[in-house]
Amino acid sequence: MKKRGLAVLSGLLLIVGFLSACSMSATQTPKIAGASKATPTLFFHGFGGSYHAENHMAQAAVTAGVTKTVIRADVTNSGKVTLIGNFKPNDRHPIVEVNYLNNRNPNYHTDAKWAKNVVVKLQQRYGIKKFNMVGHSVGNMSIVFYLLDNAGNTKLPKLQKQVDIAGHFNGIIGMDDAPNRMKLKADGEPTKINSHYRELLGLRHDQQLKSLKVLNIYGDKNDGTHSDGDVSNASSKSLRYLLPQVKSYQEKRIVGPNAQHSKLHNNPQVDRLLIRFLWGKS
Repeated sequence: MKKRGLAVLSGLLLIVGFLSACSMSATQTPKIAGASKATPTLFFHGFGGSYHAENHMAQAAVTAGVTKTVIRADVTNSGKVTLIGNFKPNDRHPIVEVNYLNNRNPNYHTDAKWAKNVVVKLQQRYGIKKFNMVGHSVGNMSIVFYLLDNAGNTKLPKLQKQVDIAGHFNGIIGMDDAPNRMKLKADGEPTKINSHYRELLGLRHDQQLKSLKVLNIYGDKNDGTHSDGDVSNASSKSLRYLLPQVKSYQEKRIVGPNAQHSKLHNNPQVDRLLIRFLWGKS
């Protein structure tokens, strides 16, 4: 009986030891040299898109010698984040291609929550203290609603630089905006305001954004619509009114056929602008 008891006890100890090892393995994070000093740049795709839409810009940064790291962050409909790949040792400018598996979510606060989950996941795994964000189309709403919901959260890493490409901050053509109908006043305030923009007005008085640097890139097909085909220039430029307190704010207009809304994230001129702005390379 004693032998049997000892055998059972030994078996139980082995099981406990195995489960503990599994638990430690699951929570253990890779030890990457210099990871906590890195400033990752998170790319956010548009409605109905995926991380594939971010590949052109990410690879342009790799070609320019900015980074050797491009990883992916898959985000499920429940908000669970899975990181695919690891930062390379001592790479100060890793790129994270954010990939929403539900790419047609209409709730911008949910998008903001998913964006926050990615930031927190990177903070937990790598100990990051600062980061950048780049958005195309509805990806910009992930960014601005992330700021609206989280700018005052001092426990999160600090957003350093923000690049907005083809942003529809105050409406989309065919839905709640039309070419040349909505205009901007001298101070940048839109003459007509939709419900999402009305919420975003809360950003105007957030002093946590004083250190933020912003680059706003918009397309103009130069066909008389003053738009990129999907978003009016006035809607894109309405971002300025939302961020009067930021450290710096720049607008860049892209003209011609490759300035069309869905072509802007594959535009070499856009690549050059964001590489210079984010990383000081030409």
